[in-house]
Amino acid sequence: MIAVVFDVGNVLIRWDPFAVFPEMPRAEIQAFFDEVGFLAWNLEQDRGRPWAEAVGHLSALYPHRIGLIERFHADWMRSVIGPVEGTAEIVEALAARGHEVHAITNFSSEKWEETVGHYPILKTGFGQVIVSGHEGVVKPDPRIYDLLCKRAGFKPRDALFIDDSAMNVAGARALGMAAHQFRDAAGLRAELQERGLL
Repeated sequence: MIAVVFDVGNVLIRWDPFAVFPEMPRAEIQAFFDEVGFLAWNLEQDRGRPWAEAVGHLSALYPHRIGLIERFHADWMRSVIGPVEGTAEIVEALAARGHEVHAITNFSSEKWEETVGHYPILKTGFGQVIVSGHEGVVKPDPRIYDLLCKRAGFKPRDALFIDDSAMNVAGARALGMAAHQFRDAAGLRAELQERGLL
């Protein structure tokens, strides 16, 4: 039996940090993100850094941006803009057929708890859920994939990993998992059917 392992962001729920600032032109938001090193900064919260510490650190470095930095934290749920159409139904169909279904996500512990309240499938849809912010390690570090395998009790070769990030897909494959780079639910469903999982 193959275990099917899902990413969350932009596979099950859409995440767009630009959506936190709906009144600002995209180019202006991008300039802010580029200036403060947003992606690297945000990844540290996914690795477990508390948001209060993160906001304080970045605000000290960029005091002229403090309003946007604080607002990004306060209004973070605006960045979760809804479910990815069709993926939750695939999760449910896999479980109905008796497949193990798990998840690995790069996600801040604090924001995860907030998001689960809005999207119950994140709490009820999976056997094991590995949240990077809880574990202190992020994809594509091989330790996070290995952690799921150990907790769920299967070998990497017995899993299919699904993620929208090419880097994370490559990390899973390096550990011996089969992997699918997610683009949309139709493409995923086609691959699962080809593998005899749906």
